[in-house]
Amino acid sequence: MEKDKLKWFFGIKEGLRIVEPNERLAKSYLEEAKASLGRAEKNFADGDLLWTTVVIYYAEYYGMYSFLQRIGIKCENHSCSILAATLLLGKDKIKTINDHQDKRIDAQYYMKIDKEDKVGEMLRTRPAT
Repeated sequence: MEKDKLKWFFGIKEGLRIVEPNERLAKSYLEEAKASLGRAEKNFADGDLLWTTVVIYYAEYYGMYSFLQRIGIKCENHSCSILAATLLLGKDKIKTINDHQDKRIDAQYYMKIDKEDKVGEMLRTRPAT
């Protein structure tokens, strides 16, 4: 089933593309992931749980996308990128970003924001960059 989705993602506009690996871009995404974590920590300290949730997800996404760029995969669709990383790294390695993507969507589009302790847990359990 996931392989069928992956095949479909290669066919859609802004979906998956095999490109030349880009070390410079990969490093830039990794630096942005680190900077985003700093912003998430500041947002959390300021009590801004919505933007803490959003920025944690983007920090994780940038870290994951750095990996994809490093191996020559380009994608402008978050779901496609996450699926590709899942197939390459396994569900266990991508579980956190999947969970946090759902929390980001809930917070950003539906104003469903977890309580402070849950958002703090997101900040503490994020994957290392």
